[in-house]
Amino acid sequence: MSEFIGMRTVYGTLLNFRAEWNAWAAKMDGAPYKAPPKAPVLYIKPANTWSTDGSAITVPAGTDEIEIGATVAMAMKASGEVAGYVLMNDLSIPHESYFRPPVKFKCLDGFLGVGNTLLRTEAAEDAAHFEIEVRINGELRQTVRFDQLMRPPAQLLADVSEFMTLGAGDLLMLGLAADRPRARAGDTIELRGKHLGTLTNTLVAEAA
Repeated sequence: MSEFIGMRTVYGTLLNFRAEWNAWAAKMDGAPYKAPPKAPVLYIKPANTWSTDGSAITVPAGTDEIEIGATVAMAMKASGEVAGYVLMNDLSIPHESYFRPPVKFKCLDGFLGVGNTLLRTEAAEDAAHFEIEVRINGELRQTVRFDQLMRPPAQLLADVSEFMTLGAGDLLMLGLAADRPRARAGDTIELRGKHLGTLTNTLVAEAA
C-alpha cells in the first residue's frame, strides 16, 4: 500500500461520526438542502493527494494550520467485498461549510497520508473496536473511536453500493471524528492503530 500499488479511487465520507453529525444538525434544515442527508455524503481524494508513510507534506503558503483527519479506509476487492483496512490521514485546510464540495480545501497535493499496512478482513476485529491515536510531535492529541459511527462499515458499504459500484483498488473511508486537531509546518503527525500499524508524515512549509 505504501507505493499505492493497486489503488484506484479513494472516497472520503462526511458526517458519519455522531459528534460530527450533531455539530451540524442545527444547520441541516436550512438552505440549500432544507433536510438532513439521507445517503452517505462522499467526496474524492484524487491521486495527486496521496502521500506515503514517512513522506513530507507541503503546507501551502499563507496557510497557518492544517486539520488532521485520522481515519480508516476499507480497501475493496474486485468482488465488491472488503479486502481489509488501511490507516489514512485525510488532511484539509480548515473550513466552515460542508454545503459545497470541499475540493479546494481537501484535494491539495499530498493531502492524504496512506498507511503501509493492510489489515486483512479475516484478521480484523469488529471495526467498531478500532481506535486511532493521533500524536503531534509525540504528544497525544486525539483518540478516534469507531464505535461512534452513524453507519458502521457494513452499513456504509451497503448504502454506498445502492448508487455506485466499488471495485478492486477503491478505498472508502469510514468518516472523520469531530474536534479534529490541527498542526503547522514543522510538525510531525503520527497515527497509531492496533494491528493497523503507524502512519507518520511531517508538514513542511512551501518553498518561497
